[in-house]
This record gives sequence, structure tokens and C-alpha cells, in this order.
Amino acid sequence: MKLYDTPLAPNPRRVRVFLAEKGIDIPKVTIDLGKMEQKSESYAAVNPRQRTPALELDDGSVLCESIAICRYIEALHPEPNLFGRTPKEIGEIEMWSRRAELNLLATIASAFRHLHPAMAAMEVPQVREWGEVNKGRIVDELAFLDRQLKGRDFVCCDRFTNADITAMIGVDFLKPTRVAVPDELVDLKRWHAAMAARPSAKA
Repeated sequence: MKLYDTPLAPNPRRVRVFLAEKGIDIPKVTIDLGKMEQKSESYAAVNPRQRTPALELDDGSVLCESIAICRYIEALHPEPNLFGRTPKEIGEIEMWSRRAELNLLATIASAFRHLHPAMAAMEVPQVREWGEVNKGRIVDELAFLDRQLKGRDFVCCDRFTNADITAMIGVDFLKPTRVAVPDELVDLKRWHAAMAARPSAKA
């Protein structure tokens, strides 16, 4: 197998953190988005969507989308479990993973992609108004997560799961988006400091 990766992008990082939690190392091929390598003919043959990550399997087939890749890896290496053992855990982790991805991370990414000058070549057209709308929604999404984390060490299930990975990476992506976590969100800050201290966070 080999993983097509982009070091600074949040979605490939989700896979790297997931692999690090599993203790798995997969050879990586770096795709430089700044140089528009994702648009190359060779990479488009790997992933016609021209995005990272992509996982090329030993038989030459390719899995794209970070969660699809992580689910494949979990099926191969079920421990430590990150997607749920019981029906209730599976449902809770899926619920919070989707909230972290579709509400938090996607909102932050939309603000970044439509407001950051470096993204102008990739986000065509950049719609500044849409970026500002999303930037204005970020604190509400952070506050929602903060309420969930009150009295909790993890987002759900009382243990580290994929929901923590996605939420952590969303919060980390605030920095290039130039949004700070409000000081009053103390539970979010406490949880994020603990997540950032995990060895996998450096992946």
C-alpha cells in the first residue's frame, strides 16, 4: 500500500493521526497542493477528484476520502478500536464524527478556502462573502463542542475515538484561518490541550 499525502492539509492529517493511533506506518507519496500537483495527469489517474488523501492498495485499486480509508484500516486492524464496538458506540461515534466534520471542520475550511489569499488558485471562484458567513459561524460550532465536553475527557464514549481526531484537527485548523478559541470555552481548551499532547497529534 501507499498513501498519497499532503502534510499541511487537514484531511490527509486525519488519516495520519488515525494510523499513528493504530501504530501503523504506510509508505507515503507527497502531493504538493501549492504546486498544484493534484492537478497533474499522473495524480488525476489515481484520484479523478484531484484531492488528497488517497490510498493505493496492493492490487492497484484506490480508496479516496479520509473516512473511507480509516474504515478500511480499522477493518484490517480492529484494535485499538476507534469507530465503536457496540451498536450504541458505533452510532455515537458516527454522530459526533459527522458533527465534527460537517459542522465544525467544513465551516472552518470554507472560511479558510474563501478568505485566504493563498487559496485563490485552488478555490475558483473565491467568494469572500461566503467565507465571511462561515467565519461568523465558527464560534457557535466551537461553543456547541464545548458544551459536549463539559465533564468529559473525550468527545464521546469515554475514550479516544475517531470523533476526537476529527474535532482536534478542526480546532487545529483555526490557526491558518486566523480564528482563536474564545477564553470562556474552558472545556474545549482543556480537551484540546490533552489531545495535542498525544503522540499521534504530531503525525
